[in-house]
Amino acid sequence: MIKYVVFDFDGTLVDSKYAFQTAWNILADKYGFGRIETNQIHSLKNMTFKERSKLLHFPLYKIPMVVPELTRLYRESMKNVHFFDGMKNTLLRLSEEGFQIAIISSNSEDNIRAFLKENDLARIVTEVMCSSRIFGKDKVISRFLNNHKLQASEMVYVGDESRDIIACKRIGVKVIWVGWGFDAEEIVTLHKPDYLVYSPHELENLLLN
Repeated sequence: MIKYVVFDFDGTLVDSKYAFQTAWNILADKYGFGRIETNQIHSLKNMTFKERSKLLHFPLYKIPMVVPELTRLYRESMKNVHFFDGMKNTLLRLSEEGFQIAIISSNSEDNIRAFLKENDLARIVTEVMCSSRIFGKDKVISRFLNNHKLQASEMVYVGDESRDIIACKRIGVKVIWVGWGFDAEEIVTLHKPDYLVYSPHELENLLLN
């Protein structure tokens, strides 16, 4: 029986692509990486992480150096972040139906909690846990399960990227991929998510029925 529905933040709950684009381009100009132009955003969805890093002239070994600065710049662009249509109501409905709601993200906990408070949702999100590493989400999910004394079958993760699916598969947690996020379906289906949904309403129906 599922007790917790755990969400990714960026690309799943909120549309933050323009905030990320703004933050990234500041870093790109500073360090000589490739800029993300608005007309590139759709094509980036169909690329793997390695393909994106190659296109943007961004060596993967620089991730630890860049992520803290990117997170700070993103925070300054939070005015451009908003819920995907229907997602706020979905959170409220799931909470009303007795599910515990949590967020596990590679974003900053401060950023997420500020957004939840601004949108009057801090009361229904019982926990926010974040990974300081782009690919460290499986360890955070494992810690979440241990902290709450949960079996893997007692939670489901909702995310939009292939790395979300990979992390969940490592520890046996069911994962729902949402079709409105950053990674294209052609990319994520290679990793075999347990469920695919294409609207918040469809997500509600899956979890409630």
